[in-house]
Amino acid sequence: MPDVYFETRFRLEGAISEWPDQFVIVSAYHTTGERWPDEVNQASDRLLEQELRQHSDWLVRITGYSPTTNHAEPGWAFVMPLSDACDLGLRYKQDAIYHVHNNQLSVSFCDERRALVPVGEFKSRL
Repeated sequence: MPDVYFETRFRLEGAISEWPDQFVIVSAYHTTGERWPDEVNQASDRLLEQELRQHSDWLVRITGYSPTTNHAEPGWAFVMPLSDACDLGLRYKQDAIYHVHNNQLSVSFCDERRALVPVGEFKSRL
């Protein structure tokens, strides 16, 4: 698992009063190690948002970023079982997704290496 997944911090567009006990964070932007044109990233993000709005009652825009490189990727926090979220991540060409359960942040590859790897407390990374 690349070290970058363990240093990620998150920004919100607004305050969130209540978080679900369990949710996932997925981006549709270029996957680790690749660069996609902005228009491809934005189109993929719009498709992901449309799909999520059809299947999730709770959807929050969240941006993951590196405090060392300042690289940032907009993504979405939403409620979905981990296995389904990994399948979704694969469809959007993602290496990995984040999972939060009771404020504990983990990361998992989306492919056959699926397994939650602890990262730390979620809210301290906001």
